Amino acid sequence: MAETNKLQCMLSLSLPPPLSQRKHFPSFPSRLSFYNPKCSRPLRVLMMAVKRSPKRLKYSSQRFFKEDGMLFVEADPSGADSWKLDPIIELLKQGAVGVIPTDTVYAIVCHLKSHSAIERLRRIKNIEPSKPLSILCHSLRDIDTYTTGFPRGDGQGHANIFRAVKHCLPGPYTFILTASKALPKQCIRYGTATAKYASRKNVGVRVPDDAICQAILEKMDAPLMSTSVKSPKENEWMIDPVVIAETYGPEGLDFVVDAGVRVADPSTVVDMTGPYAKIIRQGKGPKLHWMVADDDVPESGFGAEDLIPSAT
Repeated sequence: MAETNKLQCMLSLSLPPPLSQRKHFPSFPSRLSFYNPKCSRPLRVLMMAVKRSPKRLKYSSQRFFKEDGMLFVEADPSGADSWKLDPIIELLKQGAVGVIPTDTVYAIVCHLKSHSAIERLRRIKNIEPSKPLSILCHSLRDIDTYTTGFPRGDGQGHANIFRAVKHCLPGPYTFILTASKALPKQCIRYGTATAKYASRKNVGVRVPDDAICQAILEKMDAPLMSTSVKSPKENEWMIDPVVIAETYGPEGLDFVVDAGVRVADPSTVVDMTGPYAKIIRQGKGPKLHWMVADDDVPESGFGAEDLIPSAT
């Protein structure tokens, strides 16, 4: 009898815990890691679990802990494993600053309404106070909330640009529009700590056509402030998330979402604040028939030199 009890005890120790006690494990292998600036590559932690039938699968929120480094999440570019982004969304809502992919290049982002996060984003990227930031929106509804919107036809010969814009969004364009009163002042102000801040009337807006970016924006309660990721020493795009983590991680990034290496092709910047839809930077988005080139019309009030450094 004693031998039988001993054998049963050994067997019970070798068995995995019941499913009710495994609710915090993912239902299939996933790769997550915490970045350590002292290492040349992120430390990868492979989490394994018993596979279950997809039809009966119940997803539960994952618990991720940020220790000495920053959270580094590898996500499928298609958005198939968007459940991995839940901790990123929570961090952003709490005032975190991190890197996410867009349909063009990678962007450093933070919550639109977090003043401290915006200031920290500027410090991490070393952006001068005179340079504005652009905002990443989930849909046209966000654009209508935080700007006065796109020009609409008035029956007096002015084209209905709004109707044309709907056909290219989401897409690789940054549109410069007039800011509304709903946009927090810290998003459009510029100056120095020792001088009185002035306010800009315009802001660059984007609706990226990227599955991961849209999955994050969909669950946010406001758009994200953003700036493109460039090398701090050289004026070139940084397209490898691992290199971005190594470069900006020590500066204070809270997380990096890795969706693979991107192509160095930024968005096309279109100024919508004047009488024409004027391209002030040609990028990934093609020139459409209702747009004009920068040298085709007189200069408008919001110059390319003001926006391009921070536009994704």
